[in-house]
Amino acid sequence: MLSAGLIPWLNPETIIAYAGPWALLVVCFIVFAETGLLVGFILPGDTLLVISGLLTKTSDVFGLNIWLVSLLIAVAAFVGGEVGYFIGHKGGPAVFERKESGLFSRKNVDRTNAFFERYGGLTVVLARFVPIVRTFAPVAAGVGRMPWRRYSLYNLVGAVLWGFGLTMLGFGIGFIPWVAQIVTEYIDLILVGVVVLTIAGTVWHYFYERAKARREVAEADGVHEHRTR
Repeated sequence: MLSAGLIPWLNPETIIAYAGPWALLVVCFIVFAETGLLVGFILPGDTLLVISGLLTKTSDVFGLNIWLVSLLIAVAAFVGGEVGYFIGHKGGPAVFERKESGLFSRKNVDRTNAFFERYGGLTVVLARFVPIVRTFAPVAAGVGRMPWRRYSLYNLVGAVLWGFGLTMLGFGIGFIPWVAQIVTEYIDLILVGVVVLTIAGTVWHYFYERAKARREVAEADGVHEHRTR
């Protein structure tokens, strides 16, 4: 394995090792933060779940059986999604309307709402598997006033498929030694790739929104100028 990790504070094995007896609690908090707190998109959710399952098989790091570990992680994911929804429902509109550029623009809320209208609850489920999107989707659902009961149902499905499913996947990988070795040995490179793609996607989206906003302003000015002639 790469020495100390290229980004130790995002390395799932490092996080779990440093947490010691509180490891499962820390993992559950990170899973919660990914959807319950707006800063969660910087956290290593997917890889953390897979590694948690893998270590449960290979070293019994949590001291609990895989079913309980996976269930607790799924519960943390569900609760995080609920908190994210209520943040959007109660305070989201004011946060998004305060700034008209970047990730938190009102236009992004409108586009997200349109996406919800088109794809419905499937959006909530699929968002779990997409970094960044899983952080903002619950808030957007709250801002868009998706019915809470309907949202909670899909949030539960997504939490089980993502939280329970990926942890179980990691556990299953532990039964295939050569795959487990590859995952463990190259987790740093995987993390770097995920982080780079996440940052690149965020930066591209930010500048795309800024450029689009400028074009819309320029078009509006052109129409206004034409009408005043």
